[in-house]
Amino acid sequence: MFLHVKELQYQAKPEKPDPVFARRMQEILGGTFGEMTVMMSYLFQGWNCRGPQKYRDMLLSTGTEEIGHVEMFSVMIARLLEGAPVHEVEDAARKNPAVGAAMGGMDMRDVMAGMTPQHPIVSGGGAVPKDSEGVPWNGAFVASSGNLMADFRFNFMAESQGNLQVARLYNMTDDPGIRDMFSFALARDIMHQNQWFAAMEELKADGFEDFYVPSTMPADRIRMDQAHVFWNNSAGQEAGQGRWAQGPAPDGLGEFQFLAEPTPLSNDRGELGMNDPRLHGTAKQPTPPVATGPNPVTGQNGSGDGLVSKIVEKVTS
Repeated sequence: MFLHVKELQYQAKPEKPDPVFARRMQEILGGTFGEMTVMMSYLFQGWNCRGPQKYRDMLLSTGTEEIGHVEMFSVMIARLLEGAPVHEVEDAARKNPAVGAAMGGMDMRDVMAGMTPQHPIVSGGGAVPKDSEGVPWNGAFVASSGNLMADFRFNFMAESQGNLQVARLYNMTDDPGIRDMFSFALARDIMHQNQWFAAMEELKADGFEDFYVPSTMPADRIRMDQAHVFWNNSAGQEAGQGRWAQGPAPDGLGEFQFLAEPTPLSNDRGELGMNDPRLHGTAKQPTPPVATGPNPVTGQNGSGDGLVSKIVEKVTS
């Protein structure tokens, strides 16, 4: 059960309308690493969680907070679109060629089209579940694997990427109201980065997961001689100076090794065998036309399986 509280978690009050910035803000709402992505990821991870209750509650608590962030960002976008004078948008494009080019040109009709057209046409001046280019938010952005270590690592990455984008947007506006809300959003994303890192450490401390995923895969089924080797597949030796190429590995199961001049571990060239003639791919040798089953053109009802067998035998012999 979800209960909506009327007050926003933090205020979303811009000093003045800015439809151009509203479009930019769509990225941190409905983009790949926007609030909608982390909201849905945390909620599905929580709903699908079969681990201890503390992890499930933490996921659902944070996912519920992110619902509030989606609301907060949506309200900010809607307020940036509220009563925005068209002449201000046109003036901005004329004074700044870069802005004009980004919005579609210098003609007023081009400028309006360069804004997110769906803001005035589809949503009536409100936020939309899309990124800054108008690409719809996609459920494929969501990560919920059933393995908490893998999911927490995704969460840490997503919060890092999202906070990076908010920080970039912070420097694209002088509006004190927007910057005020961003100061809160930046702080919460820092908390969540710390939270997911702490959760990863706790999974290890509780004995549920180890460093590598999945840690429940038996080591005797893994080529552990390759588990800590850095293959230097780039010209030069500079990569060998890194922590990833020397010293103990983070998983505690071995020492990093630097393979300066890698060579293949097999003589397999990846050549493929005979293709099924019915798939009509290009074979190693020329093949005659072939089809199986009924032929409504000629009225014949032969299966053609014998012909296929003969063709395969001929080509492979």
